[in-house]
Amino acid sequence: MGFFSRLLRAREQARSGPEAQWDQEDNASELVLDAEYADHLAMEMEIDAGLALHERWRARLEDMAMGRSQEVMRPELVCLDHRCRLGRWLHGAGHARLGHHTAFGMLVARHKYFHQQAALVVSLFQDGDLAQSHKVLNGSCRHASNQVVLLLKELKNSAVR
Repeated sequence: MGFFSRLLRAREQARSGPEAQWDQEDNASELVLDAEYADHLAMEMEIDAGLALHERWRARLEDMAMGRSQEVMRPELVCLDHRCRLGRWLHGAGHARLGHHTAFGMLVARHKYFHQQAALVVSLFQDGDLAQSHKVLNGSCRHASNQVVLLLKELKNSAVR
């Protein structure tokens, strides 16, 4: 109930007498979303969506590199960090809402580096150098991906403070 009491602010009425009955029709139109809280909630949801998108993209890359998928990725497109859904958010609405946070600049840089490493994984895989592809995937690419996740979580925490 604490969540909804913060989320929705209803007009309080005394409940002590028949003349002060809770009138649902009267108050239903007065349930409003606190603007500041709604903004924080929306921001948290956007960041959570970004985390999920990144995790799914990383899983697709791993499936391709490990031969569990027949997906053909193009390294010249994979390296473009602004083409994935998280990248579009980072360069658009995310920048507008969170660009002032210190972690945001680091996140954009780490996300770009992740895509560069992912493109290298794809290139090596397509050239048949599976050992080196797996080495990059499990090394610099995984490290950059983990940093993207940590920075998204840091942004989420700092955005609601």
